[in-house]
Amino acid sequence: MAKKSGTNKATAKAAKKERAAQKTARKEKKKASKTSKPEDQDDEDLESILDKIRREWEEAHTVTEEVVEGPPSKRANATLTACPNGNHLWSIGGEFFSEDGKAYFYNDVFRYSPEKNEWRKFISPTCPGPRSAHSVVASPVGGGKLFLFGGEFSSLYQNSFHHYRDLWVFDIPTHSWERIETKIRPSARSGHRMAMWKHYIVLFGGFYDPGYRTQYLNDTWLFDTQAYKWKQIDFKESDRKPSPRSGFSFLPNSEGIVLYGGYCKEYVKGKRPVGVILDDTWLLRITLDPATAIPTFRWEKRRVPSSAHVPSPRAGATMALWNTRGMGVMFGGVTDVERDEEGMESMFWADLCGYNLENSKWTSMNLRRPKKAGTGKKKQVRSAIPDTADPGDSENEEDKTGTSQTKTTCPEQDVDDPNLTKPTARYNAMLAVLRNTLYIYGGILERGSREYTLDDFYTLQLDKLDKYSCLRSMSTVIHEDVESSSGDESDSDTDTHDEDGSDTDEDYDETTSDMKNRGAKAKKSQRQEIDIGEESKAPSSEEEPVVAAVADLRTQASAFMSASAQNAGRSAEDILSTPAPGETLAMFYARSREYWAQKAHSRGAMDSRGKQLRRDGFGLAEEHYAEYKPILEEVEKILAEAGLDEKEMREVGRDTGAGGSDGQSRNRR
Repeated sequence: MAKKSGTNKATAKAAKKERAAQKTARKEKKKASKTSKPEDQDDEDLESILDKIRREWEEAHTVTEEVVEGPPSKRANATLTACPNGNHLWSIGGEFFSEDGKAYFYNDVFRYSPEKNEWRKFISPTCPGPRSAHSVVASPVGGGKLFLFGGEFSSLYQNSFHHYRDLWVFDIPTHSWERIETKIRPSARSGHRMAMWKHYIVLFGGFYDPGYRTQYLNDTWLFDTQAYKWKQIDFKESDRKPSPRSGFSFLPNSEGIVLYGGYCKEYVKGKRPVGVILDDTWLLRITLDPATAIPTFRWEKRRVPSSAHVPSPRAGATMALWNTRGMGVMFGGVTDVERDEEGMESMFWADLCGYNLENSKWTSMNLRRPKKAGTGKKKQVRSAIPDTADPGDSENEEDKTGTSQTKTTCPEQDVDDPNLTKPTARYNAMLAVLRNTLYIYGGILERGSREYTLDDFYTLQLDKLDKYSCLRSMSTVIHEDVESSSGDESDSDTDTHDEDGSDTDEDYDETTSDMKNRGAKAKKSQRQEIDIGEESKAPSSEEEPVVAAVADLRTQASAFMSASAQNAGRSAEDILSTPAPGETLAMFYARSREYWAQKAHSRGAMDSRGKQLRRDGFGLAEEHYAEYKPILEEVEKILAEAGLDEKEMREVGRDTGAGGSDGQSRNRR
């Protein structure tokens, strides 16, 4: 019995030990599972992260495609590019200015299929920002690509401007955009031109406009589409090269790239900026080294053979490459002619010219009358039909339509006359040649002081030159009850400078000394105001506008420059009592001291006379100037970015105070 009891105890002890071992094993297993779980979780997290990245990429690169009724909406300064590996046209971006002065910019992409007469719109989450006056070139590599650089954008009421310096590539097979990031790249600009030569993109010229003065460029850049790198082409100071310009023609040939024409403005101190239409021709000769295949560049000015077919100088003339003939096809344009004291007259063109890129010869591409079967029949005639096209005959002189009214066909005019099919004269039309067909879309036309953006769409068989075919009629209603000339410069405001010397030099010297004595105090006051706005961590409701004004100083400065540059809509009192960009306190008071003396007299200084009255007036002028001082300092920064030195800024301020303006359309750029 005792033996059996001992056996039971041993069995129980063994079972207990086994249970303890199992418990320990479970603990170790649980501990091991806990230590291995973060690794497993990390693997699961990595897979989910990759899956999330894939979904986000797909969402960002998902392109929607839709068929639209017709060509893009009314717009100017867009691009129309022939597809390098197909039978399509691509339209990108553009701008439209409404009658109420609002600016609208676009970044949409349209594709036109001539065989179907069909327009399609492509929308992608990843794409360039809205812009106009950019440049696009096509490359056949990889199924076809479109390279886009630069352009401009402005606020709704054009108070502030922005120029792009980004490069994008549009892949035609996938309809997707990709931004190309490089450390070295051209500066921000608009109105430049690019051309494709072998696998290189060559960029030249353009302009940069911060909102007050347009700075024109003449630098040359090269982008290698294989290495995806920019390189600026340097020339010696003694080398000849084209002058700064924008809006020129830039087409490739076997030797390099041909540049023709363009537009710029000349700024002369003390005078109003003058638009200059250029008509010179240059060849950028490109030579590849036989051993290294590295290109070298040299500008050569071309002599154009004298011919009656050479077009008259004009701005806004668009030239497209007719590759099968090695020819540039130019359409339209505008020529501004100064009229003594009556202002400016604008001549708009609807002629078609051809430029041989190899021998520099111009030809007039007149429409050809169809051959008739018999000679004994009388000509068919039709009654007068209103026609918006320019009905000039085959002579160049009748291909221009100044600012005259829309013409009406003559009752005795031949119904088979191909010139009746011509588009309305215009400038900045969008042009492209696909195989042997020329396509013309939109453009700009002016009538008096009004500017119209067109949206008609035409084609012309260049190998036949028989007639234009209108694929879409113009929806723009052009009012003909305005004066024929622009007249923007005939009635300028009266000069507000007081040069009659009513105050003596002694009086002026005294007020000048007052400026020096009060200058430090005014600057200190301004610094304190700004410091308060910057250092206050919890501004009160009264301080919030001050902080917002400091933060939004660049926008206010741009708006101030825009208002100062457009004096036509401002009263004489507003112009006289407001400091101009680049104008010092001394300059401001010198031209407006009588105004402030009258203000001081009307505000209670009835008994003040002579020097005391002028001192009181100067005090009011100084207070008013101090209010604008932060904005004026920001304006000086913007003008400095535009390349103006201190003297030019002061000259700008003097001219603006006098109400000067060049009065020319921004699209002339």
